[in-house]
Amino acid sequence: MPGGSPSVSHEAAHGSQDAPAVVLRDAGLSYGGAVLFERLELTLAPGRTTCLLGPSGIGKTSLLRLIAGLAEEVSGTASDQRGRPLAGRIAYMAQQDLLLPWLGLLDNVLLGPRLRGEARDPVLIARARALVAEVGLTAEAGRRPAQLSGGMRQRAALARTLLEDRPVVLMDEPFASLDAITRFALQGLAARLLQGRTVLLVTHDPLEALRLGHAVLVMRGRPARLEAPLEPSGAPPRDPAEPALLHMQGELLRRLTAARNDEPAPRQVGP
Repeated sequence: MPGGSPSVSHEAAHGSQDAPAVVLRDAGLSYGGAVLFERLELTLAPGRTTCLLGPSGIGKTSLLRLIAGLAEEVSGTASDQRGRPLAGRIAYMAQQDLLLPWLGLLDNVLLGPRLRGEARDPVLIARARALVAEVGLTAEAGRRPAQLSGGMRQRAALARTLLEDRPVVLMDEPFASLDAITRFALQGLAARLLQGRTVLLVTHDPLEALRLGHAVLVMRGRPARLEAPLEPSGAPPRDPAEPALLHMQGELLRRLTAARNDEPAPRQVGP
């Protein structure tokens, strides 16, 4: 079948009994008359992090948007393992922090409930404050985004994502704009705080994928397909100096180089 459906093995993870598998079926996307992908299928293991890499413009973000129910331009269906819709069970973290400049950090973390018109009851506020503390920003809780560093802003965005308390989390290059040391620290924080949730992380960073992913997929070709996953051993976040991880990084770089060079002319739609 074009696109294929990679098989990702896994063991039971903490919290995975509450986090669903995500099943993507028959995904298709055409742009400007060219087929980017068609009949693409993917299953995300429950309670596990899957990382997705591939050349720019191949459709990785479109797959995220399809799962999130935001992509009218993409055909296909996304459901849990029982065929039930995922609406109300997904949190989305973008590359930009999307903090509102006129709100303080704590109010930005509480933005989701505010937009839905939910009451700011003491329990909700206590949860928000606890998450702000968890990401190390208690002292900055009243500051506006312009007073925060890039790393602080992304930590606030992570706290806001976690406050939604959804079992499925979609992340679109959330750490790409950060310096290497801040990115490394936030990778470890995210791995700890997202444990037990079903996560799909789009990234262009091979080492980030291997540190955080239980399964690492490369999207390549036109129409695009998904290769068999790489599955690093051990629990995330992994030590980037581990010889086995460095060896796997070499294999992943070979796959990504092949994917970048694998650019046949897109097949046209219609006569």
